[in-house]
Amino acid sequence: MTSREDETLAQAAVAALIGQLALAPKPGLPDPRDLAARATRRDHRGLRWSAKALAPGLTAMAAAARRTGEPSPALRAELGAIGRCAEHAVGLTGGGHRGALWTLGLLVAAAALDPRARGDEVAAIAKRIAAHPDRGAPRRPSRGSTVSAKYGAAGARGEARAGFPHVRRALGALGSARSAGATETRARLNALLTVMSTLQDTELLHVAGPAGLRHVQAGARGVLEAGGAGSGQGWEALAVLDADLAARGWSPRGSAGLLAGALFVDALPAGARGV
Repeated sequence: MTSREDETLAQAAVAALIGQLALAPKPGLPDPRDLAARATRRDHRGLRWSAKALAPGLTAMAAAARRTGEPSPALRAELGAIGRCAEHAVGLTGGGHRGALWTLGLLVAAAALDPRARGDEVAAIAKRIAAHPDRGAPRRPSRGSTVSAKYGAAGARGEARAGFPHVRRALGALGSARSAGATETRARLNALLTVMSTLQDTELLHVAGPAGLRHVQAGARGVLEAGGAGSGQGWEALAVLDADLAARGWSPRGSAGLLAGALFVDALPAGARGV
């Protein structure tokens, strides 16, 4: 791969994140309806701007993977160092996207390691990278790791070390909805709801506890059982869930980052096989 290809992967990841931000209505999450920040949300325009600040860091992650050539402890350490620098850069533009950076960084690195990998193959390579500890990580526990330990949730690290099962589930939901004739927007909303229905979201656990997490999961399942975003009844159920989470101030941010990861993997062009 060339440096131009590293930049192309990074831009594809940023485009996936911006595509996730543009999706509406997203229950409990910022979307284009947020002309100004709601009480418990970030301004949508600010998040879209700060998403673009991820590009240099993601390019560096792709380059590191290409240069290293294998999912080694050295690569994991370098990705961690780059990620911390990228978080700082994004913070200067308003912040946000920490979970998405973790997901997209590993998936971009995986795609750079094997340019022919697609779908589940990309997730499997990312799993091999995430299996190594980041020895340069701060010793101080993050909020996510603290919540994961308290409730026994997989958290972001567990999701990556399991090979991003919710990214894979989202990809499956995208394919099923498209095959059923859903518009792209409604297919993506179904993918988001699929993730929300089972993800042990540490942000929700922190804010709402296990009962709140179960409430959100049940709400997402209810929309899907009503026919999903592609049906009239499902669309009505989605509107009810959206209003409910907005009123409660609950935000399933982990699901949003994993959807962005799925959109990135989904956008990878079909590669040549057996060459």
